[in-house]
Amino acid sequence: MTTNEITIIINTFRSGKKLLRCLQSIDDKYKVIVVENSSNYPFKDEIEKNFPNVECLITGENLGYAKGNNLGLSKIKSKYALILNPDCILEKNTIQNFFDTAKKLDSFAIIGPAHESKQNANNTINSILEVESAKGFAMFLNLVEFSEIGFFDSNFFIYLEEIDLCKRLRKVNKKIYLDPSIVITHQGGSSHEEKYNYEMELSRNWHWMWSLFYFNKKHKGFMITLFLLSPYFFSSIFKVIIYFILPNKTKKLIYKQRLSGLFNSMIGKKSWYRPLF
Repeated sequence: MTTNEITIIINTFRSGKKLLRCLQSIDDKYKVIVVENSSNYPFKDEIEKNFPNVECLITGENLGYAKGNNLGLSKIKSKYALILNPDCILEKNTIQNFFDTAKKLDSFAIIGPAHESKQNANNTINSILEVESAKGFAMFLNLVEFSEIGFFDSNFFIYLEEIDLCKRLRKVNKKIYLDPSIVITHQGGSSHEEKYNYEMELSRNWHWMWSLFYFNKKHKGFMITLFLLSPYFFSSIFKVIIYFILPNKTKKLIYKQRLSGLFNSMIGKKSWYRPLF
C-alpha cells in the first residue's frame, strides 16, 4: 500500500501544544487534514508552515466532533482515512500496522487500535477481534464501506456519535475490528489546553446528557428513552436545589448543565450549547 492511500483527519478546538505533539508523531509522508473549529487563520498559517504535509481547514465556528470529521472526510479522495483525536501520539509503525491488518481481512469498515493503557493491561491478547464498536479517538476507515450509510450523524456535537456510526454499520452487516497489536497513546478527555478545563467540563456535562437522550431516542424510541432517562432528569433537579442551598456554585452549574442538556434533547431541540470562549 502507498502513502496516498490514506488521509489522516484531526478535528481540533483550542488544542494548542497537544496538536503539535500529535503532528510531530506522524511521518510527514502521510497527508493530514486538520479541521480547526474556529476563525484562527494565524493558527492555520503556523501549522501549514511547520508541517508541509498538513492542510488546515478553518471552519469559522465550532462544528463539534461529528460535523468536523464529516467535513474532513468530504475533502479526501484516498481509499482509507484515519480519524485521530489531537491528544493522540502515534508509534513509529502505527500507520503501517493498520495497513498490514487491513491486508489480513477480507472486508472491514473500521479497524480500531489498542489504547496504550489497555494494551499494557491485556498484553497477552494478540489476535484481531471483531467488535461491536470502535473508540472515537482513533478509527481507521475503509471508505468504500460507508457508501450505504454515510459517515457521522451531524446532529451529535460530541459523545456517542462513534457508537451510533458503528451501530448503523452493523445493521448493514459491515465489520468492525480491534487489533490490540496497534498501539496509540491517547491522553483522553483533554484535547484542549488546560486553561479551558472548567468551561469544557460544563460543555461536556451539557452534551453528554443531550447525546445520551438523542442516541437512545434514535435507536429505542421516545417513550422508552423517556422512561429510562427520567431518573437522570429528577436527579439533576434535586442536585441543583441541593447545591443552591449549600451553596456550591461549581457543582450547581454542572448539574444545571446536565439538566439543560437533557431537557433540550427531550423537547427535540438541536444540540446548540457551545463552550463560552
